[in-house]
Amino acid sequence: MKMKGFGRAATYALLLLCSLYFLFPFIWMVLTALKTEAEAYVFPPKFLPGEFRLHNFADAWKSQPFGGYLRNSLVVTILTTVGQVASCALVAYGFARYSFRGKGVLFMILLGTMMIPWDVTMIPLYMEFKALGWINTLKPLIVPAFFASAYYVFLLRQFLMGIPKDFEEAARIDGASEFQTFYSIFVPMMKAPLILVGVLNVMGVWNDYLGPLIFLNSRNKYTLPLGLAAFKGAHEMQVIPIMAITTLMILLPVAAFAYAQKYIVEGMSGALKG
Repeated sequence: MKMKGFGRAATYALLLLCSLYFLFPFIWMVLTALKTEAEAYVFPPKFLPGEFRLHNFADAWKSQPFGGYLRNSLVVTILTTVGQVASCALVAYGFARYSFRGKGVLFMILLGTMMIPWDVTMIPLYMEFKALGWINTLKPLIVPAFFASAYYVFLLRQFLMGIPKDFEEAARIDGASEFQTFYSIFVPMMKAPLILVGVLNVMGVWNDYLGPLIFLNSRNKYTLPLGLAAFKGAHEMQVIPIMAITTLMILLPVAAFAYAQKYIVEGMSGALKG
């Protein structure tokens, strides 16, 4: 019993050390954002600021129109998440629960699109969106999300493959339509993987820099990553404002991950079992 207790304590101690190792850069960033500019360059470095300057965050936020950048990022993130969750769930349901000619070939083609780098499709996409008149709008960042993503479809399909056929058969006997079967029976079962898809999309879209850089020209259309890049250019030699804005930017992804970590584990384990 003593050896078992010692082993458990050693395991927790090791996990704590690993957690601190990965969390240290974030802790250092937050504490640096609260320092004065002089304290940021002092040597040897000071871990704690002499005075916690909370107004550093407000000063950095007001120095550029970050409110507009935040609004654009929220619009893109929310709409793309809704589009990905809805479209990927429907496509995955079709591949997992229906039998039709060519299903295997279509699914392999879908998975094959994951092997095509985004850099290859970047120029054709730009030409297409320019022909549609969508350049310098948020549409190129939002609309494609409503046509599903191969990776998310694969995750959801693997989860759905593990559900017995009895559920939809019982629903059909009770007179439920195909959409009622999907929405009332399978969507509640898919809660964990759907939240996983949503969180992964939020983290990817929120931090996306290349897409907005290509399709957006006007500063009032910028998302937060573009705004941060412009901010860094204007404050190249100032550490404190950059640390303050970066800290504010990571709040939403961190909060989303903290809220959904249980569902992320359930969603991944369900997809692997499927």
